[in-house]
Amino acid sequence: MRVLVTGGSGFIGTALLVSLREKGHEILNLDIEPPQNEKHSDIYRPGDILDWESLTKTIREFEPSHVVHLAARTDLDGKTLDEYKANTVGVRNMINALAKEASVKEAIFASTKLVCANGYRAKFDEDFCPDTLYGESKTEGERILRNDSSLQCPWCIVRPTSIWGPWFGVPYRGFFLAIDKGYYFHLGRYNPPRSFGYVGNVVFQIEKIMDAASESIQRKTFYLSDYDEFTIREWADAISKRLKGRGARTVPESVIQCAALAGDCLKKLGWRNPPMTSFRLHNMRIDTTGIPLESIKQISGPLLPYTMEQGVDDTIAWMKQRNLMA
Repeated sequence: MRVLVTGGSGFIGTALLVSLREKGHEILNLDIEPPQNEKHSDIYRPGDILDWESLTKTIREFEPSHVVHLAARTDLDGKTLDEYKANTVGVRNMINALAKEASVKEAIFASTKLVCANGYRAKFDEDFCPDTLYGESKTEGERILRNDSSLQCPWCIVRPTSIWGPWFGVPYRGFFLAIDKGYYFHLGRYNPPRSFGYVGNVVFQIEKIMDAASESIQRKTFYLSDYDEFTIREWADAISKRLKGRGARTVPESVIQCAALAGDCLKKLGWRNPPMTSFRLHNMRIDTTGIPLESIKQISGPLLPYTMEQGVDDTIAWMKQRNLMA
């Protein structure tokens, strides 16, 4: 395959490039940011998906057989929807550019599970219910794609859930570091089940979609997630036991409420990502299970390559190798 990955310098993109390169595919990473992995400098081309002429030129020159469109603004810090043009105008630019390139056999467009608020269980693919500007922008991006008839190659949408693992950043790198430094505590009695995705499993699922027959993926939506659910308490204990030989401690409900309020104040004062806020506490207490995984199981099979425990081991090893942990 000749694979164009937009946003290949980001978290999932970097992990995907590692796997694609190991399998011998020809790859090009188009991103406004340089690669996180220094080994990817030879397959990197700086570019902005909002720059129509540059985007079209890159696709025409590379002649990809497959495109994985990951480039997006993914933070929750925007104040207006206009700040998320990469997720709307960028999608339209990709559609128009790919429509002009006959070499493309398949395109994968990354959205997010946050087109629906955490805890909301959609009844069908277009049952949108975002509660953040990021989720709203991704909803609009999906609508642009679904309503445009100019893209002739087979395409699908993938919605990553809460993804973690090597090459990650906010928020889950901070979660591992907080446990390592002893700053993390279980949140009282709350322990809802959650849907997470280890990045190695997500890359496996994306590659299975790339390998699938066109008719099995055309215009479909796939959630990218581990099949097995677990709680934040179980996950934190697995990390803590590997780092400290024991599970994490628990704090009373009143303490964590105070910490969330303090985090709210710090955020208003300019701290971009305090360890705890009311918004984060609310999300940690929501049962996020019930994500429809039947479609992706038909493509990637009944088993995924990594368990949560294996993912924890590999993530800790990666963080130590990158000097993020002692």
